[in-house]
Amino acid sequence: MSRRLDVELTSVRGDGSFTWKAAGALLPKGVVDAAVLGDGAKVGDTMKFEIETGVDGTTVLGVVAGRVRRDATVLLQIAAATDFQPVTETRAPRAPKRDRPGRGPRRGPRPEAPTDGESRRPRRAFAPPPPELPKRPSARRLRAGRVHRDAALAGLSAEQRPVAERALQGGIRAVREAVKQQNAGLVRDGKPTIKADGVVAMAQDLLPRLRVAEWLDRAEAAKADLERVDLRDLRAVVAASDDPMIVRDESTRALAAEMRAALATRQETELQHWYEDIRAATTVGRVARALQLAGEPPKAGLRFPADLAEGLAAAARDALAPDVDPARWIILLEALAFSPVRPAVAIAAPPARVTDELRATVTRLAALLPQIASTFGIVADPAAPLPRPLRQPRRGPKGAKRPAAPRPAQA
Repeated sequence: MSRRLDVELTSVRGDGSFTWKAAGALLPKGVVDAAVLGDGAKVGDTMKFEIETGVDGTTVLGVVAGRVRRDATVLLQIAAATDFQPVTETRAPRAPKRDRPGRGPRRGPRPEAPTDGESRRPRRAFAPPPPELPKRPSARRLRAGRVHRDAALAGLSAEQRPVAERALQGGIRAVREAVKQQNAGLVRDGKPTIKADGVVAMAQDLLPRLRVAEWLDRAEAAKADLERVDLRDLRAVVAASDDPMIVRDESTRALAAEMRAALATRQETELQHWYEDIRAATTVGRVARALQLAGEPPKAGLRFPADLAEGLAAAARDALAPDVDPARWIILLEALAFSPVRPAVAIAAPPARVTDELRATVTRLAALLPQIASTFGIVADPAAPLPRPLRQPRRGPKGAKRPAAPRPAQA
């Protein structure tokens, strides 16, 4: 069976024939007589052969020029002696598909094309992206080293080191539990048990030095990154400095005082940033974002400023308008319920369209927003527990999502 192949002439042989190969490849390849190619063929020309592959190899049947095949044997066509009479053909107009035989009648008239900007499908209203807010550098979790801890463990004997490591993990109670488990195994094996009092006394003697070494590692790591370390980790370091074991050590007193001063400075800076971010979000109309920020103070127990609360409550009341989309209501209510201005926000009427999702949200938050739930005809259950904020689902170690309720998108 013949097939067509794009080839390239590669060289001229002594007998006048040409060698060829498949264009852009090494195989297939072969030899073709010059008579098949015709006049003007030269090395480097590309053309299309009609070939046939068999047991003896590849045979060139002819050269294909466009849609016409030029064979090695040229056949001459002799024209008739009679005069040529041209023929003119006129085709009848083609009937529309709906009028062709075999098609049933249309069910109704074809709808007219929309005019004057009208459209059969309503277009979705364009929503511009929310204004951007200044981005603060994200806090870094504290990553303590092991310099002081390893040095303290390295100075212990082989008998003391396991006891010290267990004491660092869980304190004296963990040491007692470890001795208890070890004695249970020795009893099963018929071996003498270990006296727990001696091991516990050893742990009590080693633990102060180990606690100081561990705190020094954490404090030095926090000191190296005071501007970016997470405020919770910095508070934990300062709180641990009040441990009597650490207070008694003279090497930690100066560093502990420095950590307390750094914590006070950071808390004041974070507080000012918190106020500025809430004002900025309220000014540009990012009401949901401002409410979420207001519910996440940098320090627990802070009193929300009256002027800031008044402006934020007014912006929330304006955002909860009857003509606002229900999905937007859900985002605003989720943020408002856990903000300090929730008692000051009341609405005159629910939105024009209340979806099942919106009603479920109002029911869940009714205990925190009773003045808003009443406009929906929902009364909070006094025995029901208070709701908690929704959070994004966390990912497991291999990227799998853990089941958790998603937090509404920020706006």
